[in-house]
Amino acid sequence: MPLIPEEPQIHESAQGPRVTPATGRTAPTPRPVPGPRPAAPSRPGRPGPLRPAPPVQRMPRDVAANNPGPSGPAAPAAPATPQIQLIPASAEGALDAAEEAVDLLLESGRAPGDVLVITTGEPHPWAAHELSFGEASYWAQHDARDDVFYTDAAVASRAASRPVVVVAVNGGADGAAATALPLAHSRAGALLIVCGDPQKINAVLGAGV
Repeated sequence: MPLIPEEPQIHESAQGPRVTPATGRTAPTPRPVPGPRPAAPSRPGRPGPLRPAPPVQRMPRDVAANNPGPSGPAAPAAPATPQIQLIPASAEGALDAAEEAVDLLLESGRAPGDVLVITTGEPHPWAAHELSFGEASYWAQHDARDDVFYTDAAVASRAASRPVVVVAVNGGADGAAATALPLAHSRAGALLIVCGDPQKINAVLGAGV
């Protein structure tokens, strides 16, 4: 029996487009395989049940009482107590000591209108000179607060308060210092300087000034 030569087997990739017997359409060309896809972003886990917001924190009652809010009543300010300085001097040298104290105050930066000087005996030459023009002019300079103001203890009650009061215990009637020092203490806002006999001054200051 003669041998029938077999048809050569051709691999599918070497053949042309394959025809589908049923439809006769050309099979689609295989698409290139895409490369690796980028990793998908991680998704958050499933949200759990919503929780209510935490309650507003409140201060304990004892803390809140000591820390009132802006709408609470303001605490009254404590009355200021002036510092007291004593400069030992004789009755004859008390006025000069007061002048030196005023010079030091001005050199340290104090404004002249911050200083009031009270004398218990002989008035300061500036006060005597200004009073010669009349009391109205004299007290107008006091009200203007443009300069150091000098006054006698007998009329010092008319003077207004100033940050610094200097007292020169330079004599005067008996008890002049006992009257002038409490008055000067009430007029001093920050500092009271007393020039005179330490024993006499301490006797008055120790009595409650």
